Amino acid sequence: MDYKENYDKVVTDLLRPIYITRSFKRWFAFLVIGLIISIFAYSLQIKLGLGVTGLRDITTWGMYIGNFVFFVATSLVGMLITAVLGLLGIKWAAPLTRIAEIIALAFAAVAGLVIIIDMGRPDRLLNVFIYGRFQSPILWDLTVVITYTVISALLLYLPLIPDLKICSERLEKAHPLQRKLYKLLSLDWSNDPQQVQIIQRGIRILSILIIPIALAIHTVTSWLFAVTMRPGWDSTIFGPYFVTGAFVSGTAAVILAMYFFRRNYHLKAYISELHFDKMAKLLILVSLVYLYFNINEFLVPGYKLKKFDAVHLNALFSGHYAWMFWGVQIFGLIIPIILLLFRFFRKPAASFFIALFVICGAWLKRYLIVVPTMEHPFLPAQHLPLNFTVYSPTLIEITITMGTLFLTLIIITVLSKFLPIIPIWEMVHNSEHGENE
Repeated sequence: MDYKENYDKVVTDLLRPIYITRSFKRWFAFLVIGLIISIFAYSLQIKLGLGVTGLRDITTWGMYIGNFVFFVATSLVGMLITAVLGLLGIKWAAPLTRIAEIIALAFAAVAGLVIIIDMGRPDRLLNVFIYGRFQSPILWDLTVVITYTVISALLLYLPLIPDLKICSERLEKAHPLQRKLYKLLSLDWSNDPQQVQIIQRGIRILSILIIPIALAIHTVTSWLFAVTMRPGWDSTIFGPYFVTGAFVSGTAAVILAMYFFRRNYHLKAYISELHFDKMAKLLILVSLVYLYFNINEFLVPGYKLKKFDAVHLNALFSGHYAWMFWGVQIFGLIIPIILLLFRFFRKPAASFFIALFVICGAWLKRYLIVVPTMEHPFLPAQHLPLNFTVYSPTLIEITITMGTLFLTLIIITVLSKFLPIIPIWEMVHNSEHGENE
């Protein structure tokens, strides 16, 4: 197959999913309805206050903060796939870079909203920037979240420029305004060697910049916990512990997205079993590192077993949260590692279900990091009703949390429907040089 035939085939295959279908409309309507319901629930929280949640004087952080940590964690996958693997010259990851960047952008953007949701007075958000102090980890967190979101957007946009030009020329059935927007955003791309050099240099610079910022975003998030003296958070390894956990949830999220796009967008020729095999092996690697940090995190305080550490660990190992703790460790980490060691479980369908367990376990893990520690303050909670000492999320809280997931899926759905989910220009370029494997 000559260059023109190969080019036309790749363009036709990768632009086919962009057109709106009935299944897309049904899926999008479902997400929008879910988001509207959650917005209504949030309006009740604004009107009535945080008393409609399970948050009380003892447990001031709950599901919202656990959700925030999870969203920040999953967003790190953009750095892992695009920056780390890209800078290392790993060519098989090229078709997955845009999927990873869309996930990173969506999760990072919504993570900032989750912070606002947890605020009792969101109208005072600007005060964090106007009167914020450098000593405050919250100011650090907001700064790195915003910076990471901006760089992720740029890292998504720059490689898109050649593809946007292709969309403006080839999507003849698209709405005229849509084609004009493609042309405007393509910045008069003409595939000139100088333009190619500028794009490649820009991508390389952003890939280098995003690595320390991505590491900072989750390290700073871990410092929100680790700078306190609370048992369960008072740890010197929380930074790398959070970062490795982020790679686990992010890698699982990419595998889930790969399966969805491969099946529904008919991209088996571009997201092959090889990609699932490689991503599953990557999931094994990051999960093993994370398992090591999990063992270290509980072995040290368990060996010393100080008074307040004992209360916390008993709640996790054999108390109220034991079912969740052991479920996360066994079904969300240990069993997936064992299964993925076998080639059969690195196939698309099998790896999809394993990744689903991993990402559910990743969310529950963040819940376990936040809630049990908050329920065990240093000072004894006396003469308080049960709902003040034991945290239980309310229906409104759960609905709002689900709303953040709906919003994330809406962002991913819109971006993946109106943009080529596989980099067209890069795929054609790599295929000419035999680099896609």
